[in-house]
Amino acid sequence: MGLFEKLFPPKARTPTEREVQSYFKTLTAYQPVYTTYEGGLYEMALTRAAIATFARHASKLHLEIVGDRRPDLAYTLAHQPNPWQDASKFLARLATIYEIQNNAFVVPLEDANGRLLGYYPVLPQQAEVREYGGVPYLRYRFMGGQTAAVEFERAGLLVQHQYEHDFFGETNRPLVPTMQVAHTQDEGIINGIKNATTIRFLARLANQFKQKDIDEARDQLADHNLRQNATGIFVVDAKFADVKQLESVAQVVNPRQQEYIRESVYEYFGTNGKILTNTYTEDEWDAYYEGKIEPFAIQVSQVLSHMTFAPSDLAAGNMILATTNRLQYASNSTKLQIVTDLFDRGFLTHNMGLEIFNLPPVEGGDRYFIRREYTEIDKLDADKQQPVPLDDSQED
Repeated sequence: MGLFEKLFPPKARTPTEREVQSYFKTLTAYQPVYTTYEGGLYEMALTRAAIATFARHASKLHLEIVGDRRPDLAYTLAHQPNPWQDASKFLARLATIYEIQNNAFVVPLEDANGRLLGYYPVLPQQAEVREYGGVPYLRYRFMGGQTAAVEFERAGLLVQHQYEHDFFGETNRPLVPTMQVAHTQDEGIINGIKNATTIRFLARLANQFKQKDIDEARDQLADHNLRQNATGIFVVDAKFADVKQLESVAQVVNPRQQEYIRESVYEYFGTNGKILTNTYTEDEWDAYYEGKIEPFAIQVSQVLSHMTFAPSDLAAGNMILATTNRLQYASNSTKLQIVTDLFDRGFLTHNMGLEIFNLPPVEGGDRYFIRREYTEIDKLDADKQQPVPLDDSQED
């Protein structure tokens, strides 16, 4: 049994794909069909760096269960959402597909009784919203030709750049001109270096010659002066009117064009050079997190929550949260200040403070502490009148 059969067992593929035929009626004029865009987005060095950086940071998110409805999924979410991926790989692949395709699909892994056991991110070549018996289905078509249908309410779908379609996000077509310029730039640099190292001398013959004689004279000049010359002296006869050495200078693209390409990619993916090279400051990381990582984390939380819990469970406060410890990116001085200020005020436990410094927890470190001299304002007079109890050693 292959991966496809494990993700879509026969019982999960009912109704059959033939039965799921009619398109689900949408509000826009577009058919609810998504097709992968083969634009080489992941094949360009700069765009891959932006996508991979986002996926790397997204893989650090923590998936946690809130509420007591499905405590059995706590380990699954935190460590291994499916048998083939740990939580880090699951989030990284989901984030990569999300950035490249603007549509990321998650299918539920269920047992024979339909009980949810885990989650898997799939990359279909095409996805459609079809209807059967008044129920919308997501029908996937994969590169190998396999097809499968899952009820829309059971499937997970993360989208971005959504405008024309009611269900799916747009393609990355606006980035195509920038990618074409970047490709032309790379080709120009390569060809410029090749040309600069290929032609080293320019020789002009003194008379008119046939092409055969020209080729023979060029080969003789190269053999006698470039290949077999150990003296360092360049000698030619009267056959050549002039021989001039060419300076080898590689032709590179204008730096302004290079900066335009970089800034276009940075703006499209919501990043910058410091994020890509891991030289960001605390404030720069906070801006990247709030503008890029946090919206993705919120969408992951909501999608997985609706895949996992019934509406009544969600209303009762059960959910899945994708969180991260942002203080791990702060400087040690900032971490120390925050831990010092919040620990004795009861906001952090001992183990929470250790986690901020990437240190392992200790036994008994999950208790909260607060300084004794603090009290509520409306209890100040009562505290003054309350007698201090004495222990046995103070009694006569």
